[in-house]
Amino acid sequence: MPKFLIVAATKFEVAPLLEHFKINAYAEEGFFIADEGPDLSILITGVGMVNTAYHMGRYSHNLFDHVINVGVCGAFNRDIKIGEVVNVIEDVISEMGAEDNNLFIKYADMNLGGTNVFHCHLKTDTTKLNNIKKVKGITVNKVHGNEESIKIVEALYKPDVESMEGAAFFRGCGRLSENYYQLRSVSNYVEKRDKSKWNMPLAINNLNALVVLLITDLIK
Repeated sequence: MPKFLIVAATKFEVAPLLEHFKINAYAEEGFFIADEGPDLSILITGVGMVNTAYHMGRYSHNLFDHVINVGVCGAFNRDIKIGEVVNVIEDVISEMGAEDNNLFIKYADMNLGGTNVFHCHLKTDTTKLNNIKKVKGITVNKVHGNEESIKIVEALYKPDVESMEGAAFFRGCGRLSENYYQLRSVSNYVEKRDKSKWNMPLAINNLNALVVLLITDLIK
């Protein structure tokens, strides 16, 4: 039976998954294991890149066949529907770089070595994954809600979605040879902040339903 590790920033984002597999996540952050059913563990990291990197460094040495980062995201691309689940195959830490007066120097142009661009590693070929839209993401410390900064980041990176953890997750998985990938559901569009337009319940329900179906499919 394949071993799964689901990585999420908050319990809120995976609450239906925890309930479905009867996993007792007794703390706001930590590593939790299903007592029955599939060989499934849940890692709740807390929000943001630092928390994700810390917990991935602590737990990703364990051997899993599938390490999956799940959560909600905001979409720049209006062709993606609210509630739609996407497969983020490339993720960029967009704020890494330098200001030169009014210009922003991308990290790749600073000649410092290394990279701020990270990718998924997916070897398993399944219909359920193949049918999910593949997108490019950026990872941020400050989610966008200003029209001018949105235009700037769109011009720099042409992202489809943004999150606060994705690139850090990929970086934390970089030494693994197993499948690691990022599935996110769109809760809102990236625009001037107006939470009345968000649909967090739809995004979370769609995301968790798909992950349950994926795990069920992969253990057959």
